[in-house]
Amino acid sequence: MGNPLQNIIGKFQGMFKGAPGTSVVGIDIGSSAIKVVQLKKKGGKALLETYGAISLGPYAGTDLGTVTNLSAEKISSALKDLLKESTVTTTDAALSIPSSASLIFMVDIPPQVEEKDYPSIIPIEARKYIPVPISEVSLDWWAVPKREDIEGGGDGKNQVLVVAIQNDIITKYREVAKSADINSTFYEIEVFSAIRANFGHELSSVLLFDMGASKTKLTIMDYGVVRTFHTVSRGSQDISNSISASLSIPFASAEQMKRDFGLAGGSDPKLPELIRLSTDFIFSEANSVVLNYEKKYNKTISKVILSGGGVLMKGFLDLAKANFKSEVVEGNPFDKVVAPAFLEPVLASAGPEFGVALGLALRKLES
Repeated sequence: MGNPLQNIIGKFQGMFKGAPGTSVVGIDIGSSAIKVVQLKKKGGKALLETYGAISLGPYAGTDLGTVTNLSAEKISSALKDLLKESTVTTTDAALSIPSSASLIFMVDIPPQVEEKDYPSIIPIEARKYIPVPISEVSLDWWAVPKREDIEGGGDGKNQVLVVAIQNDIITKYREVAKSADINSTFYEIEVFSAIRANFGHELSSVLLFDMGASKTKLTIMDYGVVRTFHTVSRGSQDISNSISASLSIPFASAEQMKRDFGLAGGSDPKLPELIRLSTDFIFSEANSVVLNYEKKYNKTISKVILSGGGVLMKGFLDLAKANFKSEVVEGNPFDKVVAPAFLEPVLASAGPEFGVALGLALRKLES
């Protein structure tokens, strides 16, 4: 497995090292859909060649928008269909690992421990956070640099960002890539791909609010360093489930109502209230994460970046602005690539959904 943290933090944008004209594809395998973005290096910039998405519901015999748990064989089948429909022309790829199959946490290391000793120390410390045998996961870590503007751990300790990925997930994704005839040279936890796609040169504290189908990922960055990562076990599918149960309509109809009307309500005045049953819980969790961070580091969140397909629901941006005290914006990952001008409005509206796939492709161009 490639290093999940290599060149992620503090180097979100850089000169692309790949040969001019080389095409790469980022593949984001989510719980309800797969997204792909193909880029090519041209004139030192990333050129968008194609992108696309496919719902996984039909491959599980369920509706669009439902969360799935497919076998490697079925995921590969869906991926091959998507690559064909999106006219992807390269097999040079990078795949994301879902945050649900990983753990991300900080550990404090005593200041007298030298960095060369971390490989023996960190697995011992990581056992405190990992609920499965250490042999069942792959560990990676990154020592947080000490700067005047970045607080270290308490009592002068060094802080290390640690990630743990389930080995069986890595094996499964390797099977997917092999079956789909994809050459994937590394796998990256989705949150780091989303960070690369959505962040520029922000130096203050920023919250990345990434709402997918099954979960909402909350990541706080400060001076290019991941300070806090938290997962809320609710996402956009929970909204559709709530609508379906309350209005006694099929899930597919509820999903369509959510997409067509969102918080605008449409013909049913109950719709906004039903949507808020899920979003209020998610925002409450997000506010708790923000409050804990601000108390711990004595800093305030200056901006909230919305990412993920769930935030594209009508009225969600206004709801988020009403909830957070900070500036709230929708992520626009496609502004990091060169694309035809006439596509800009479409790409801006679709951007939050393709952040992970685009972030993967950007890193692939840099490697």
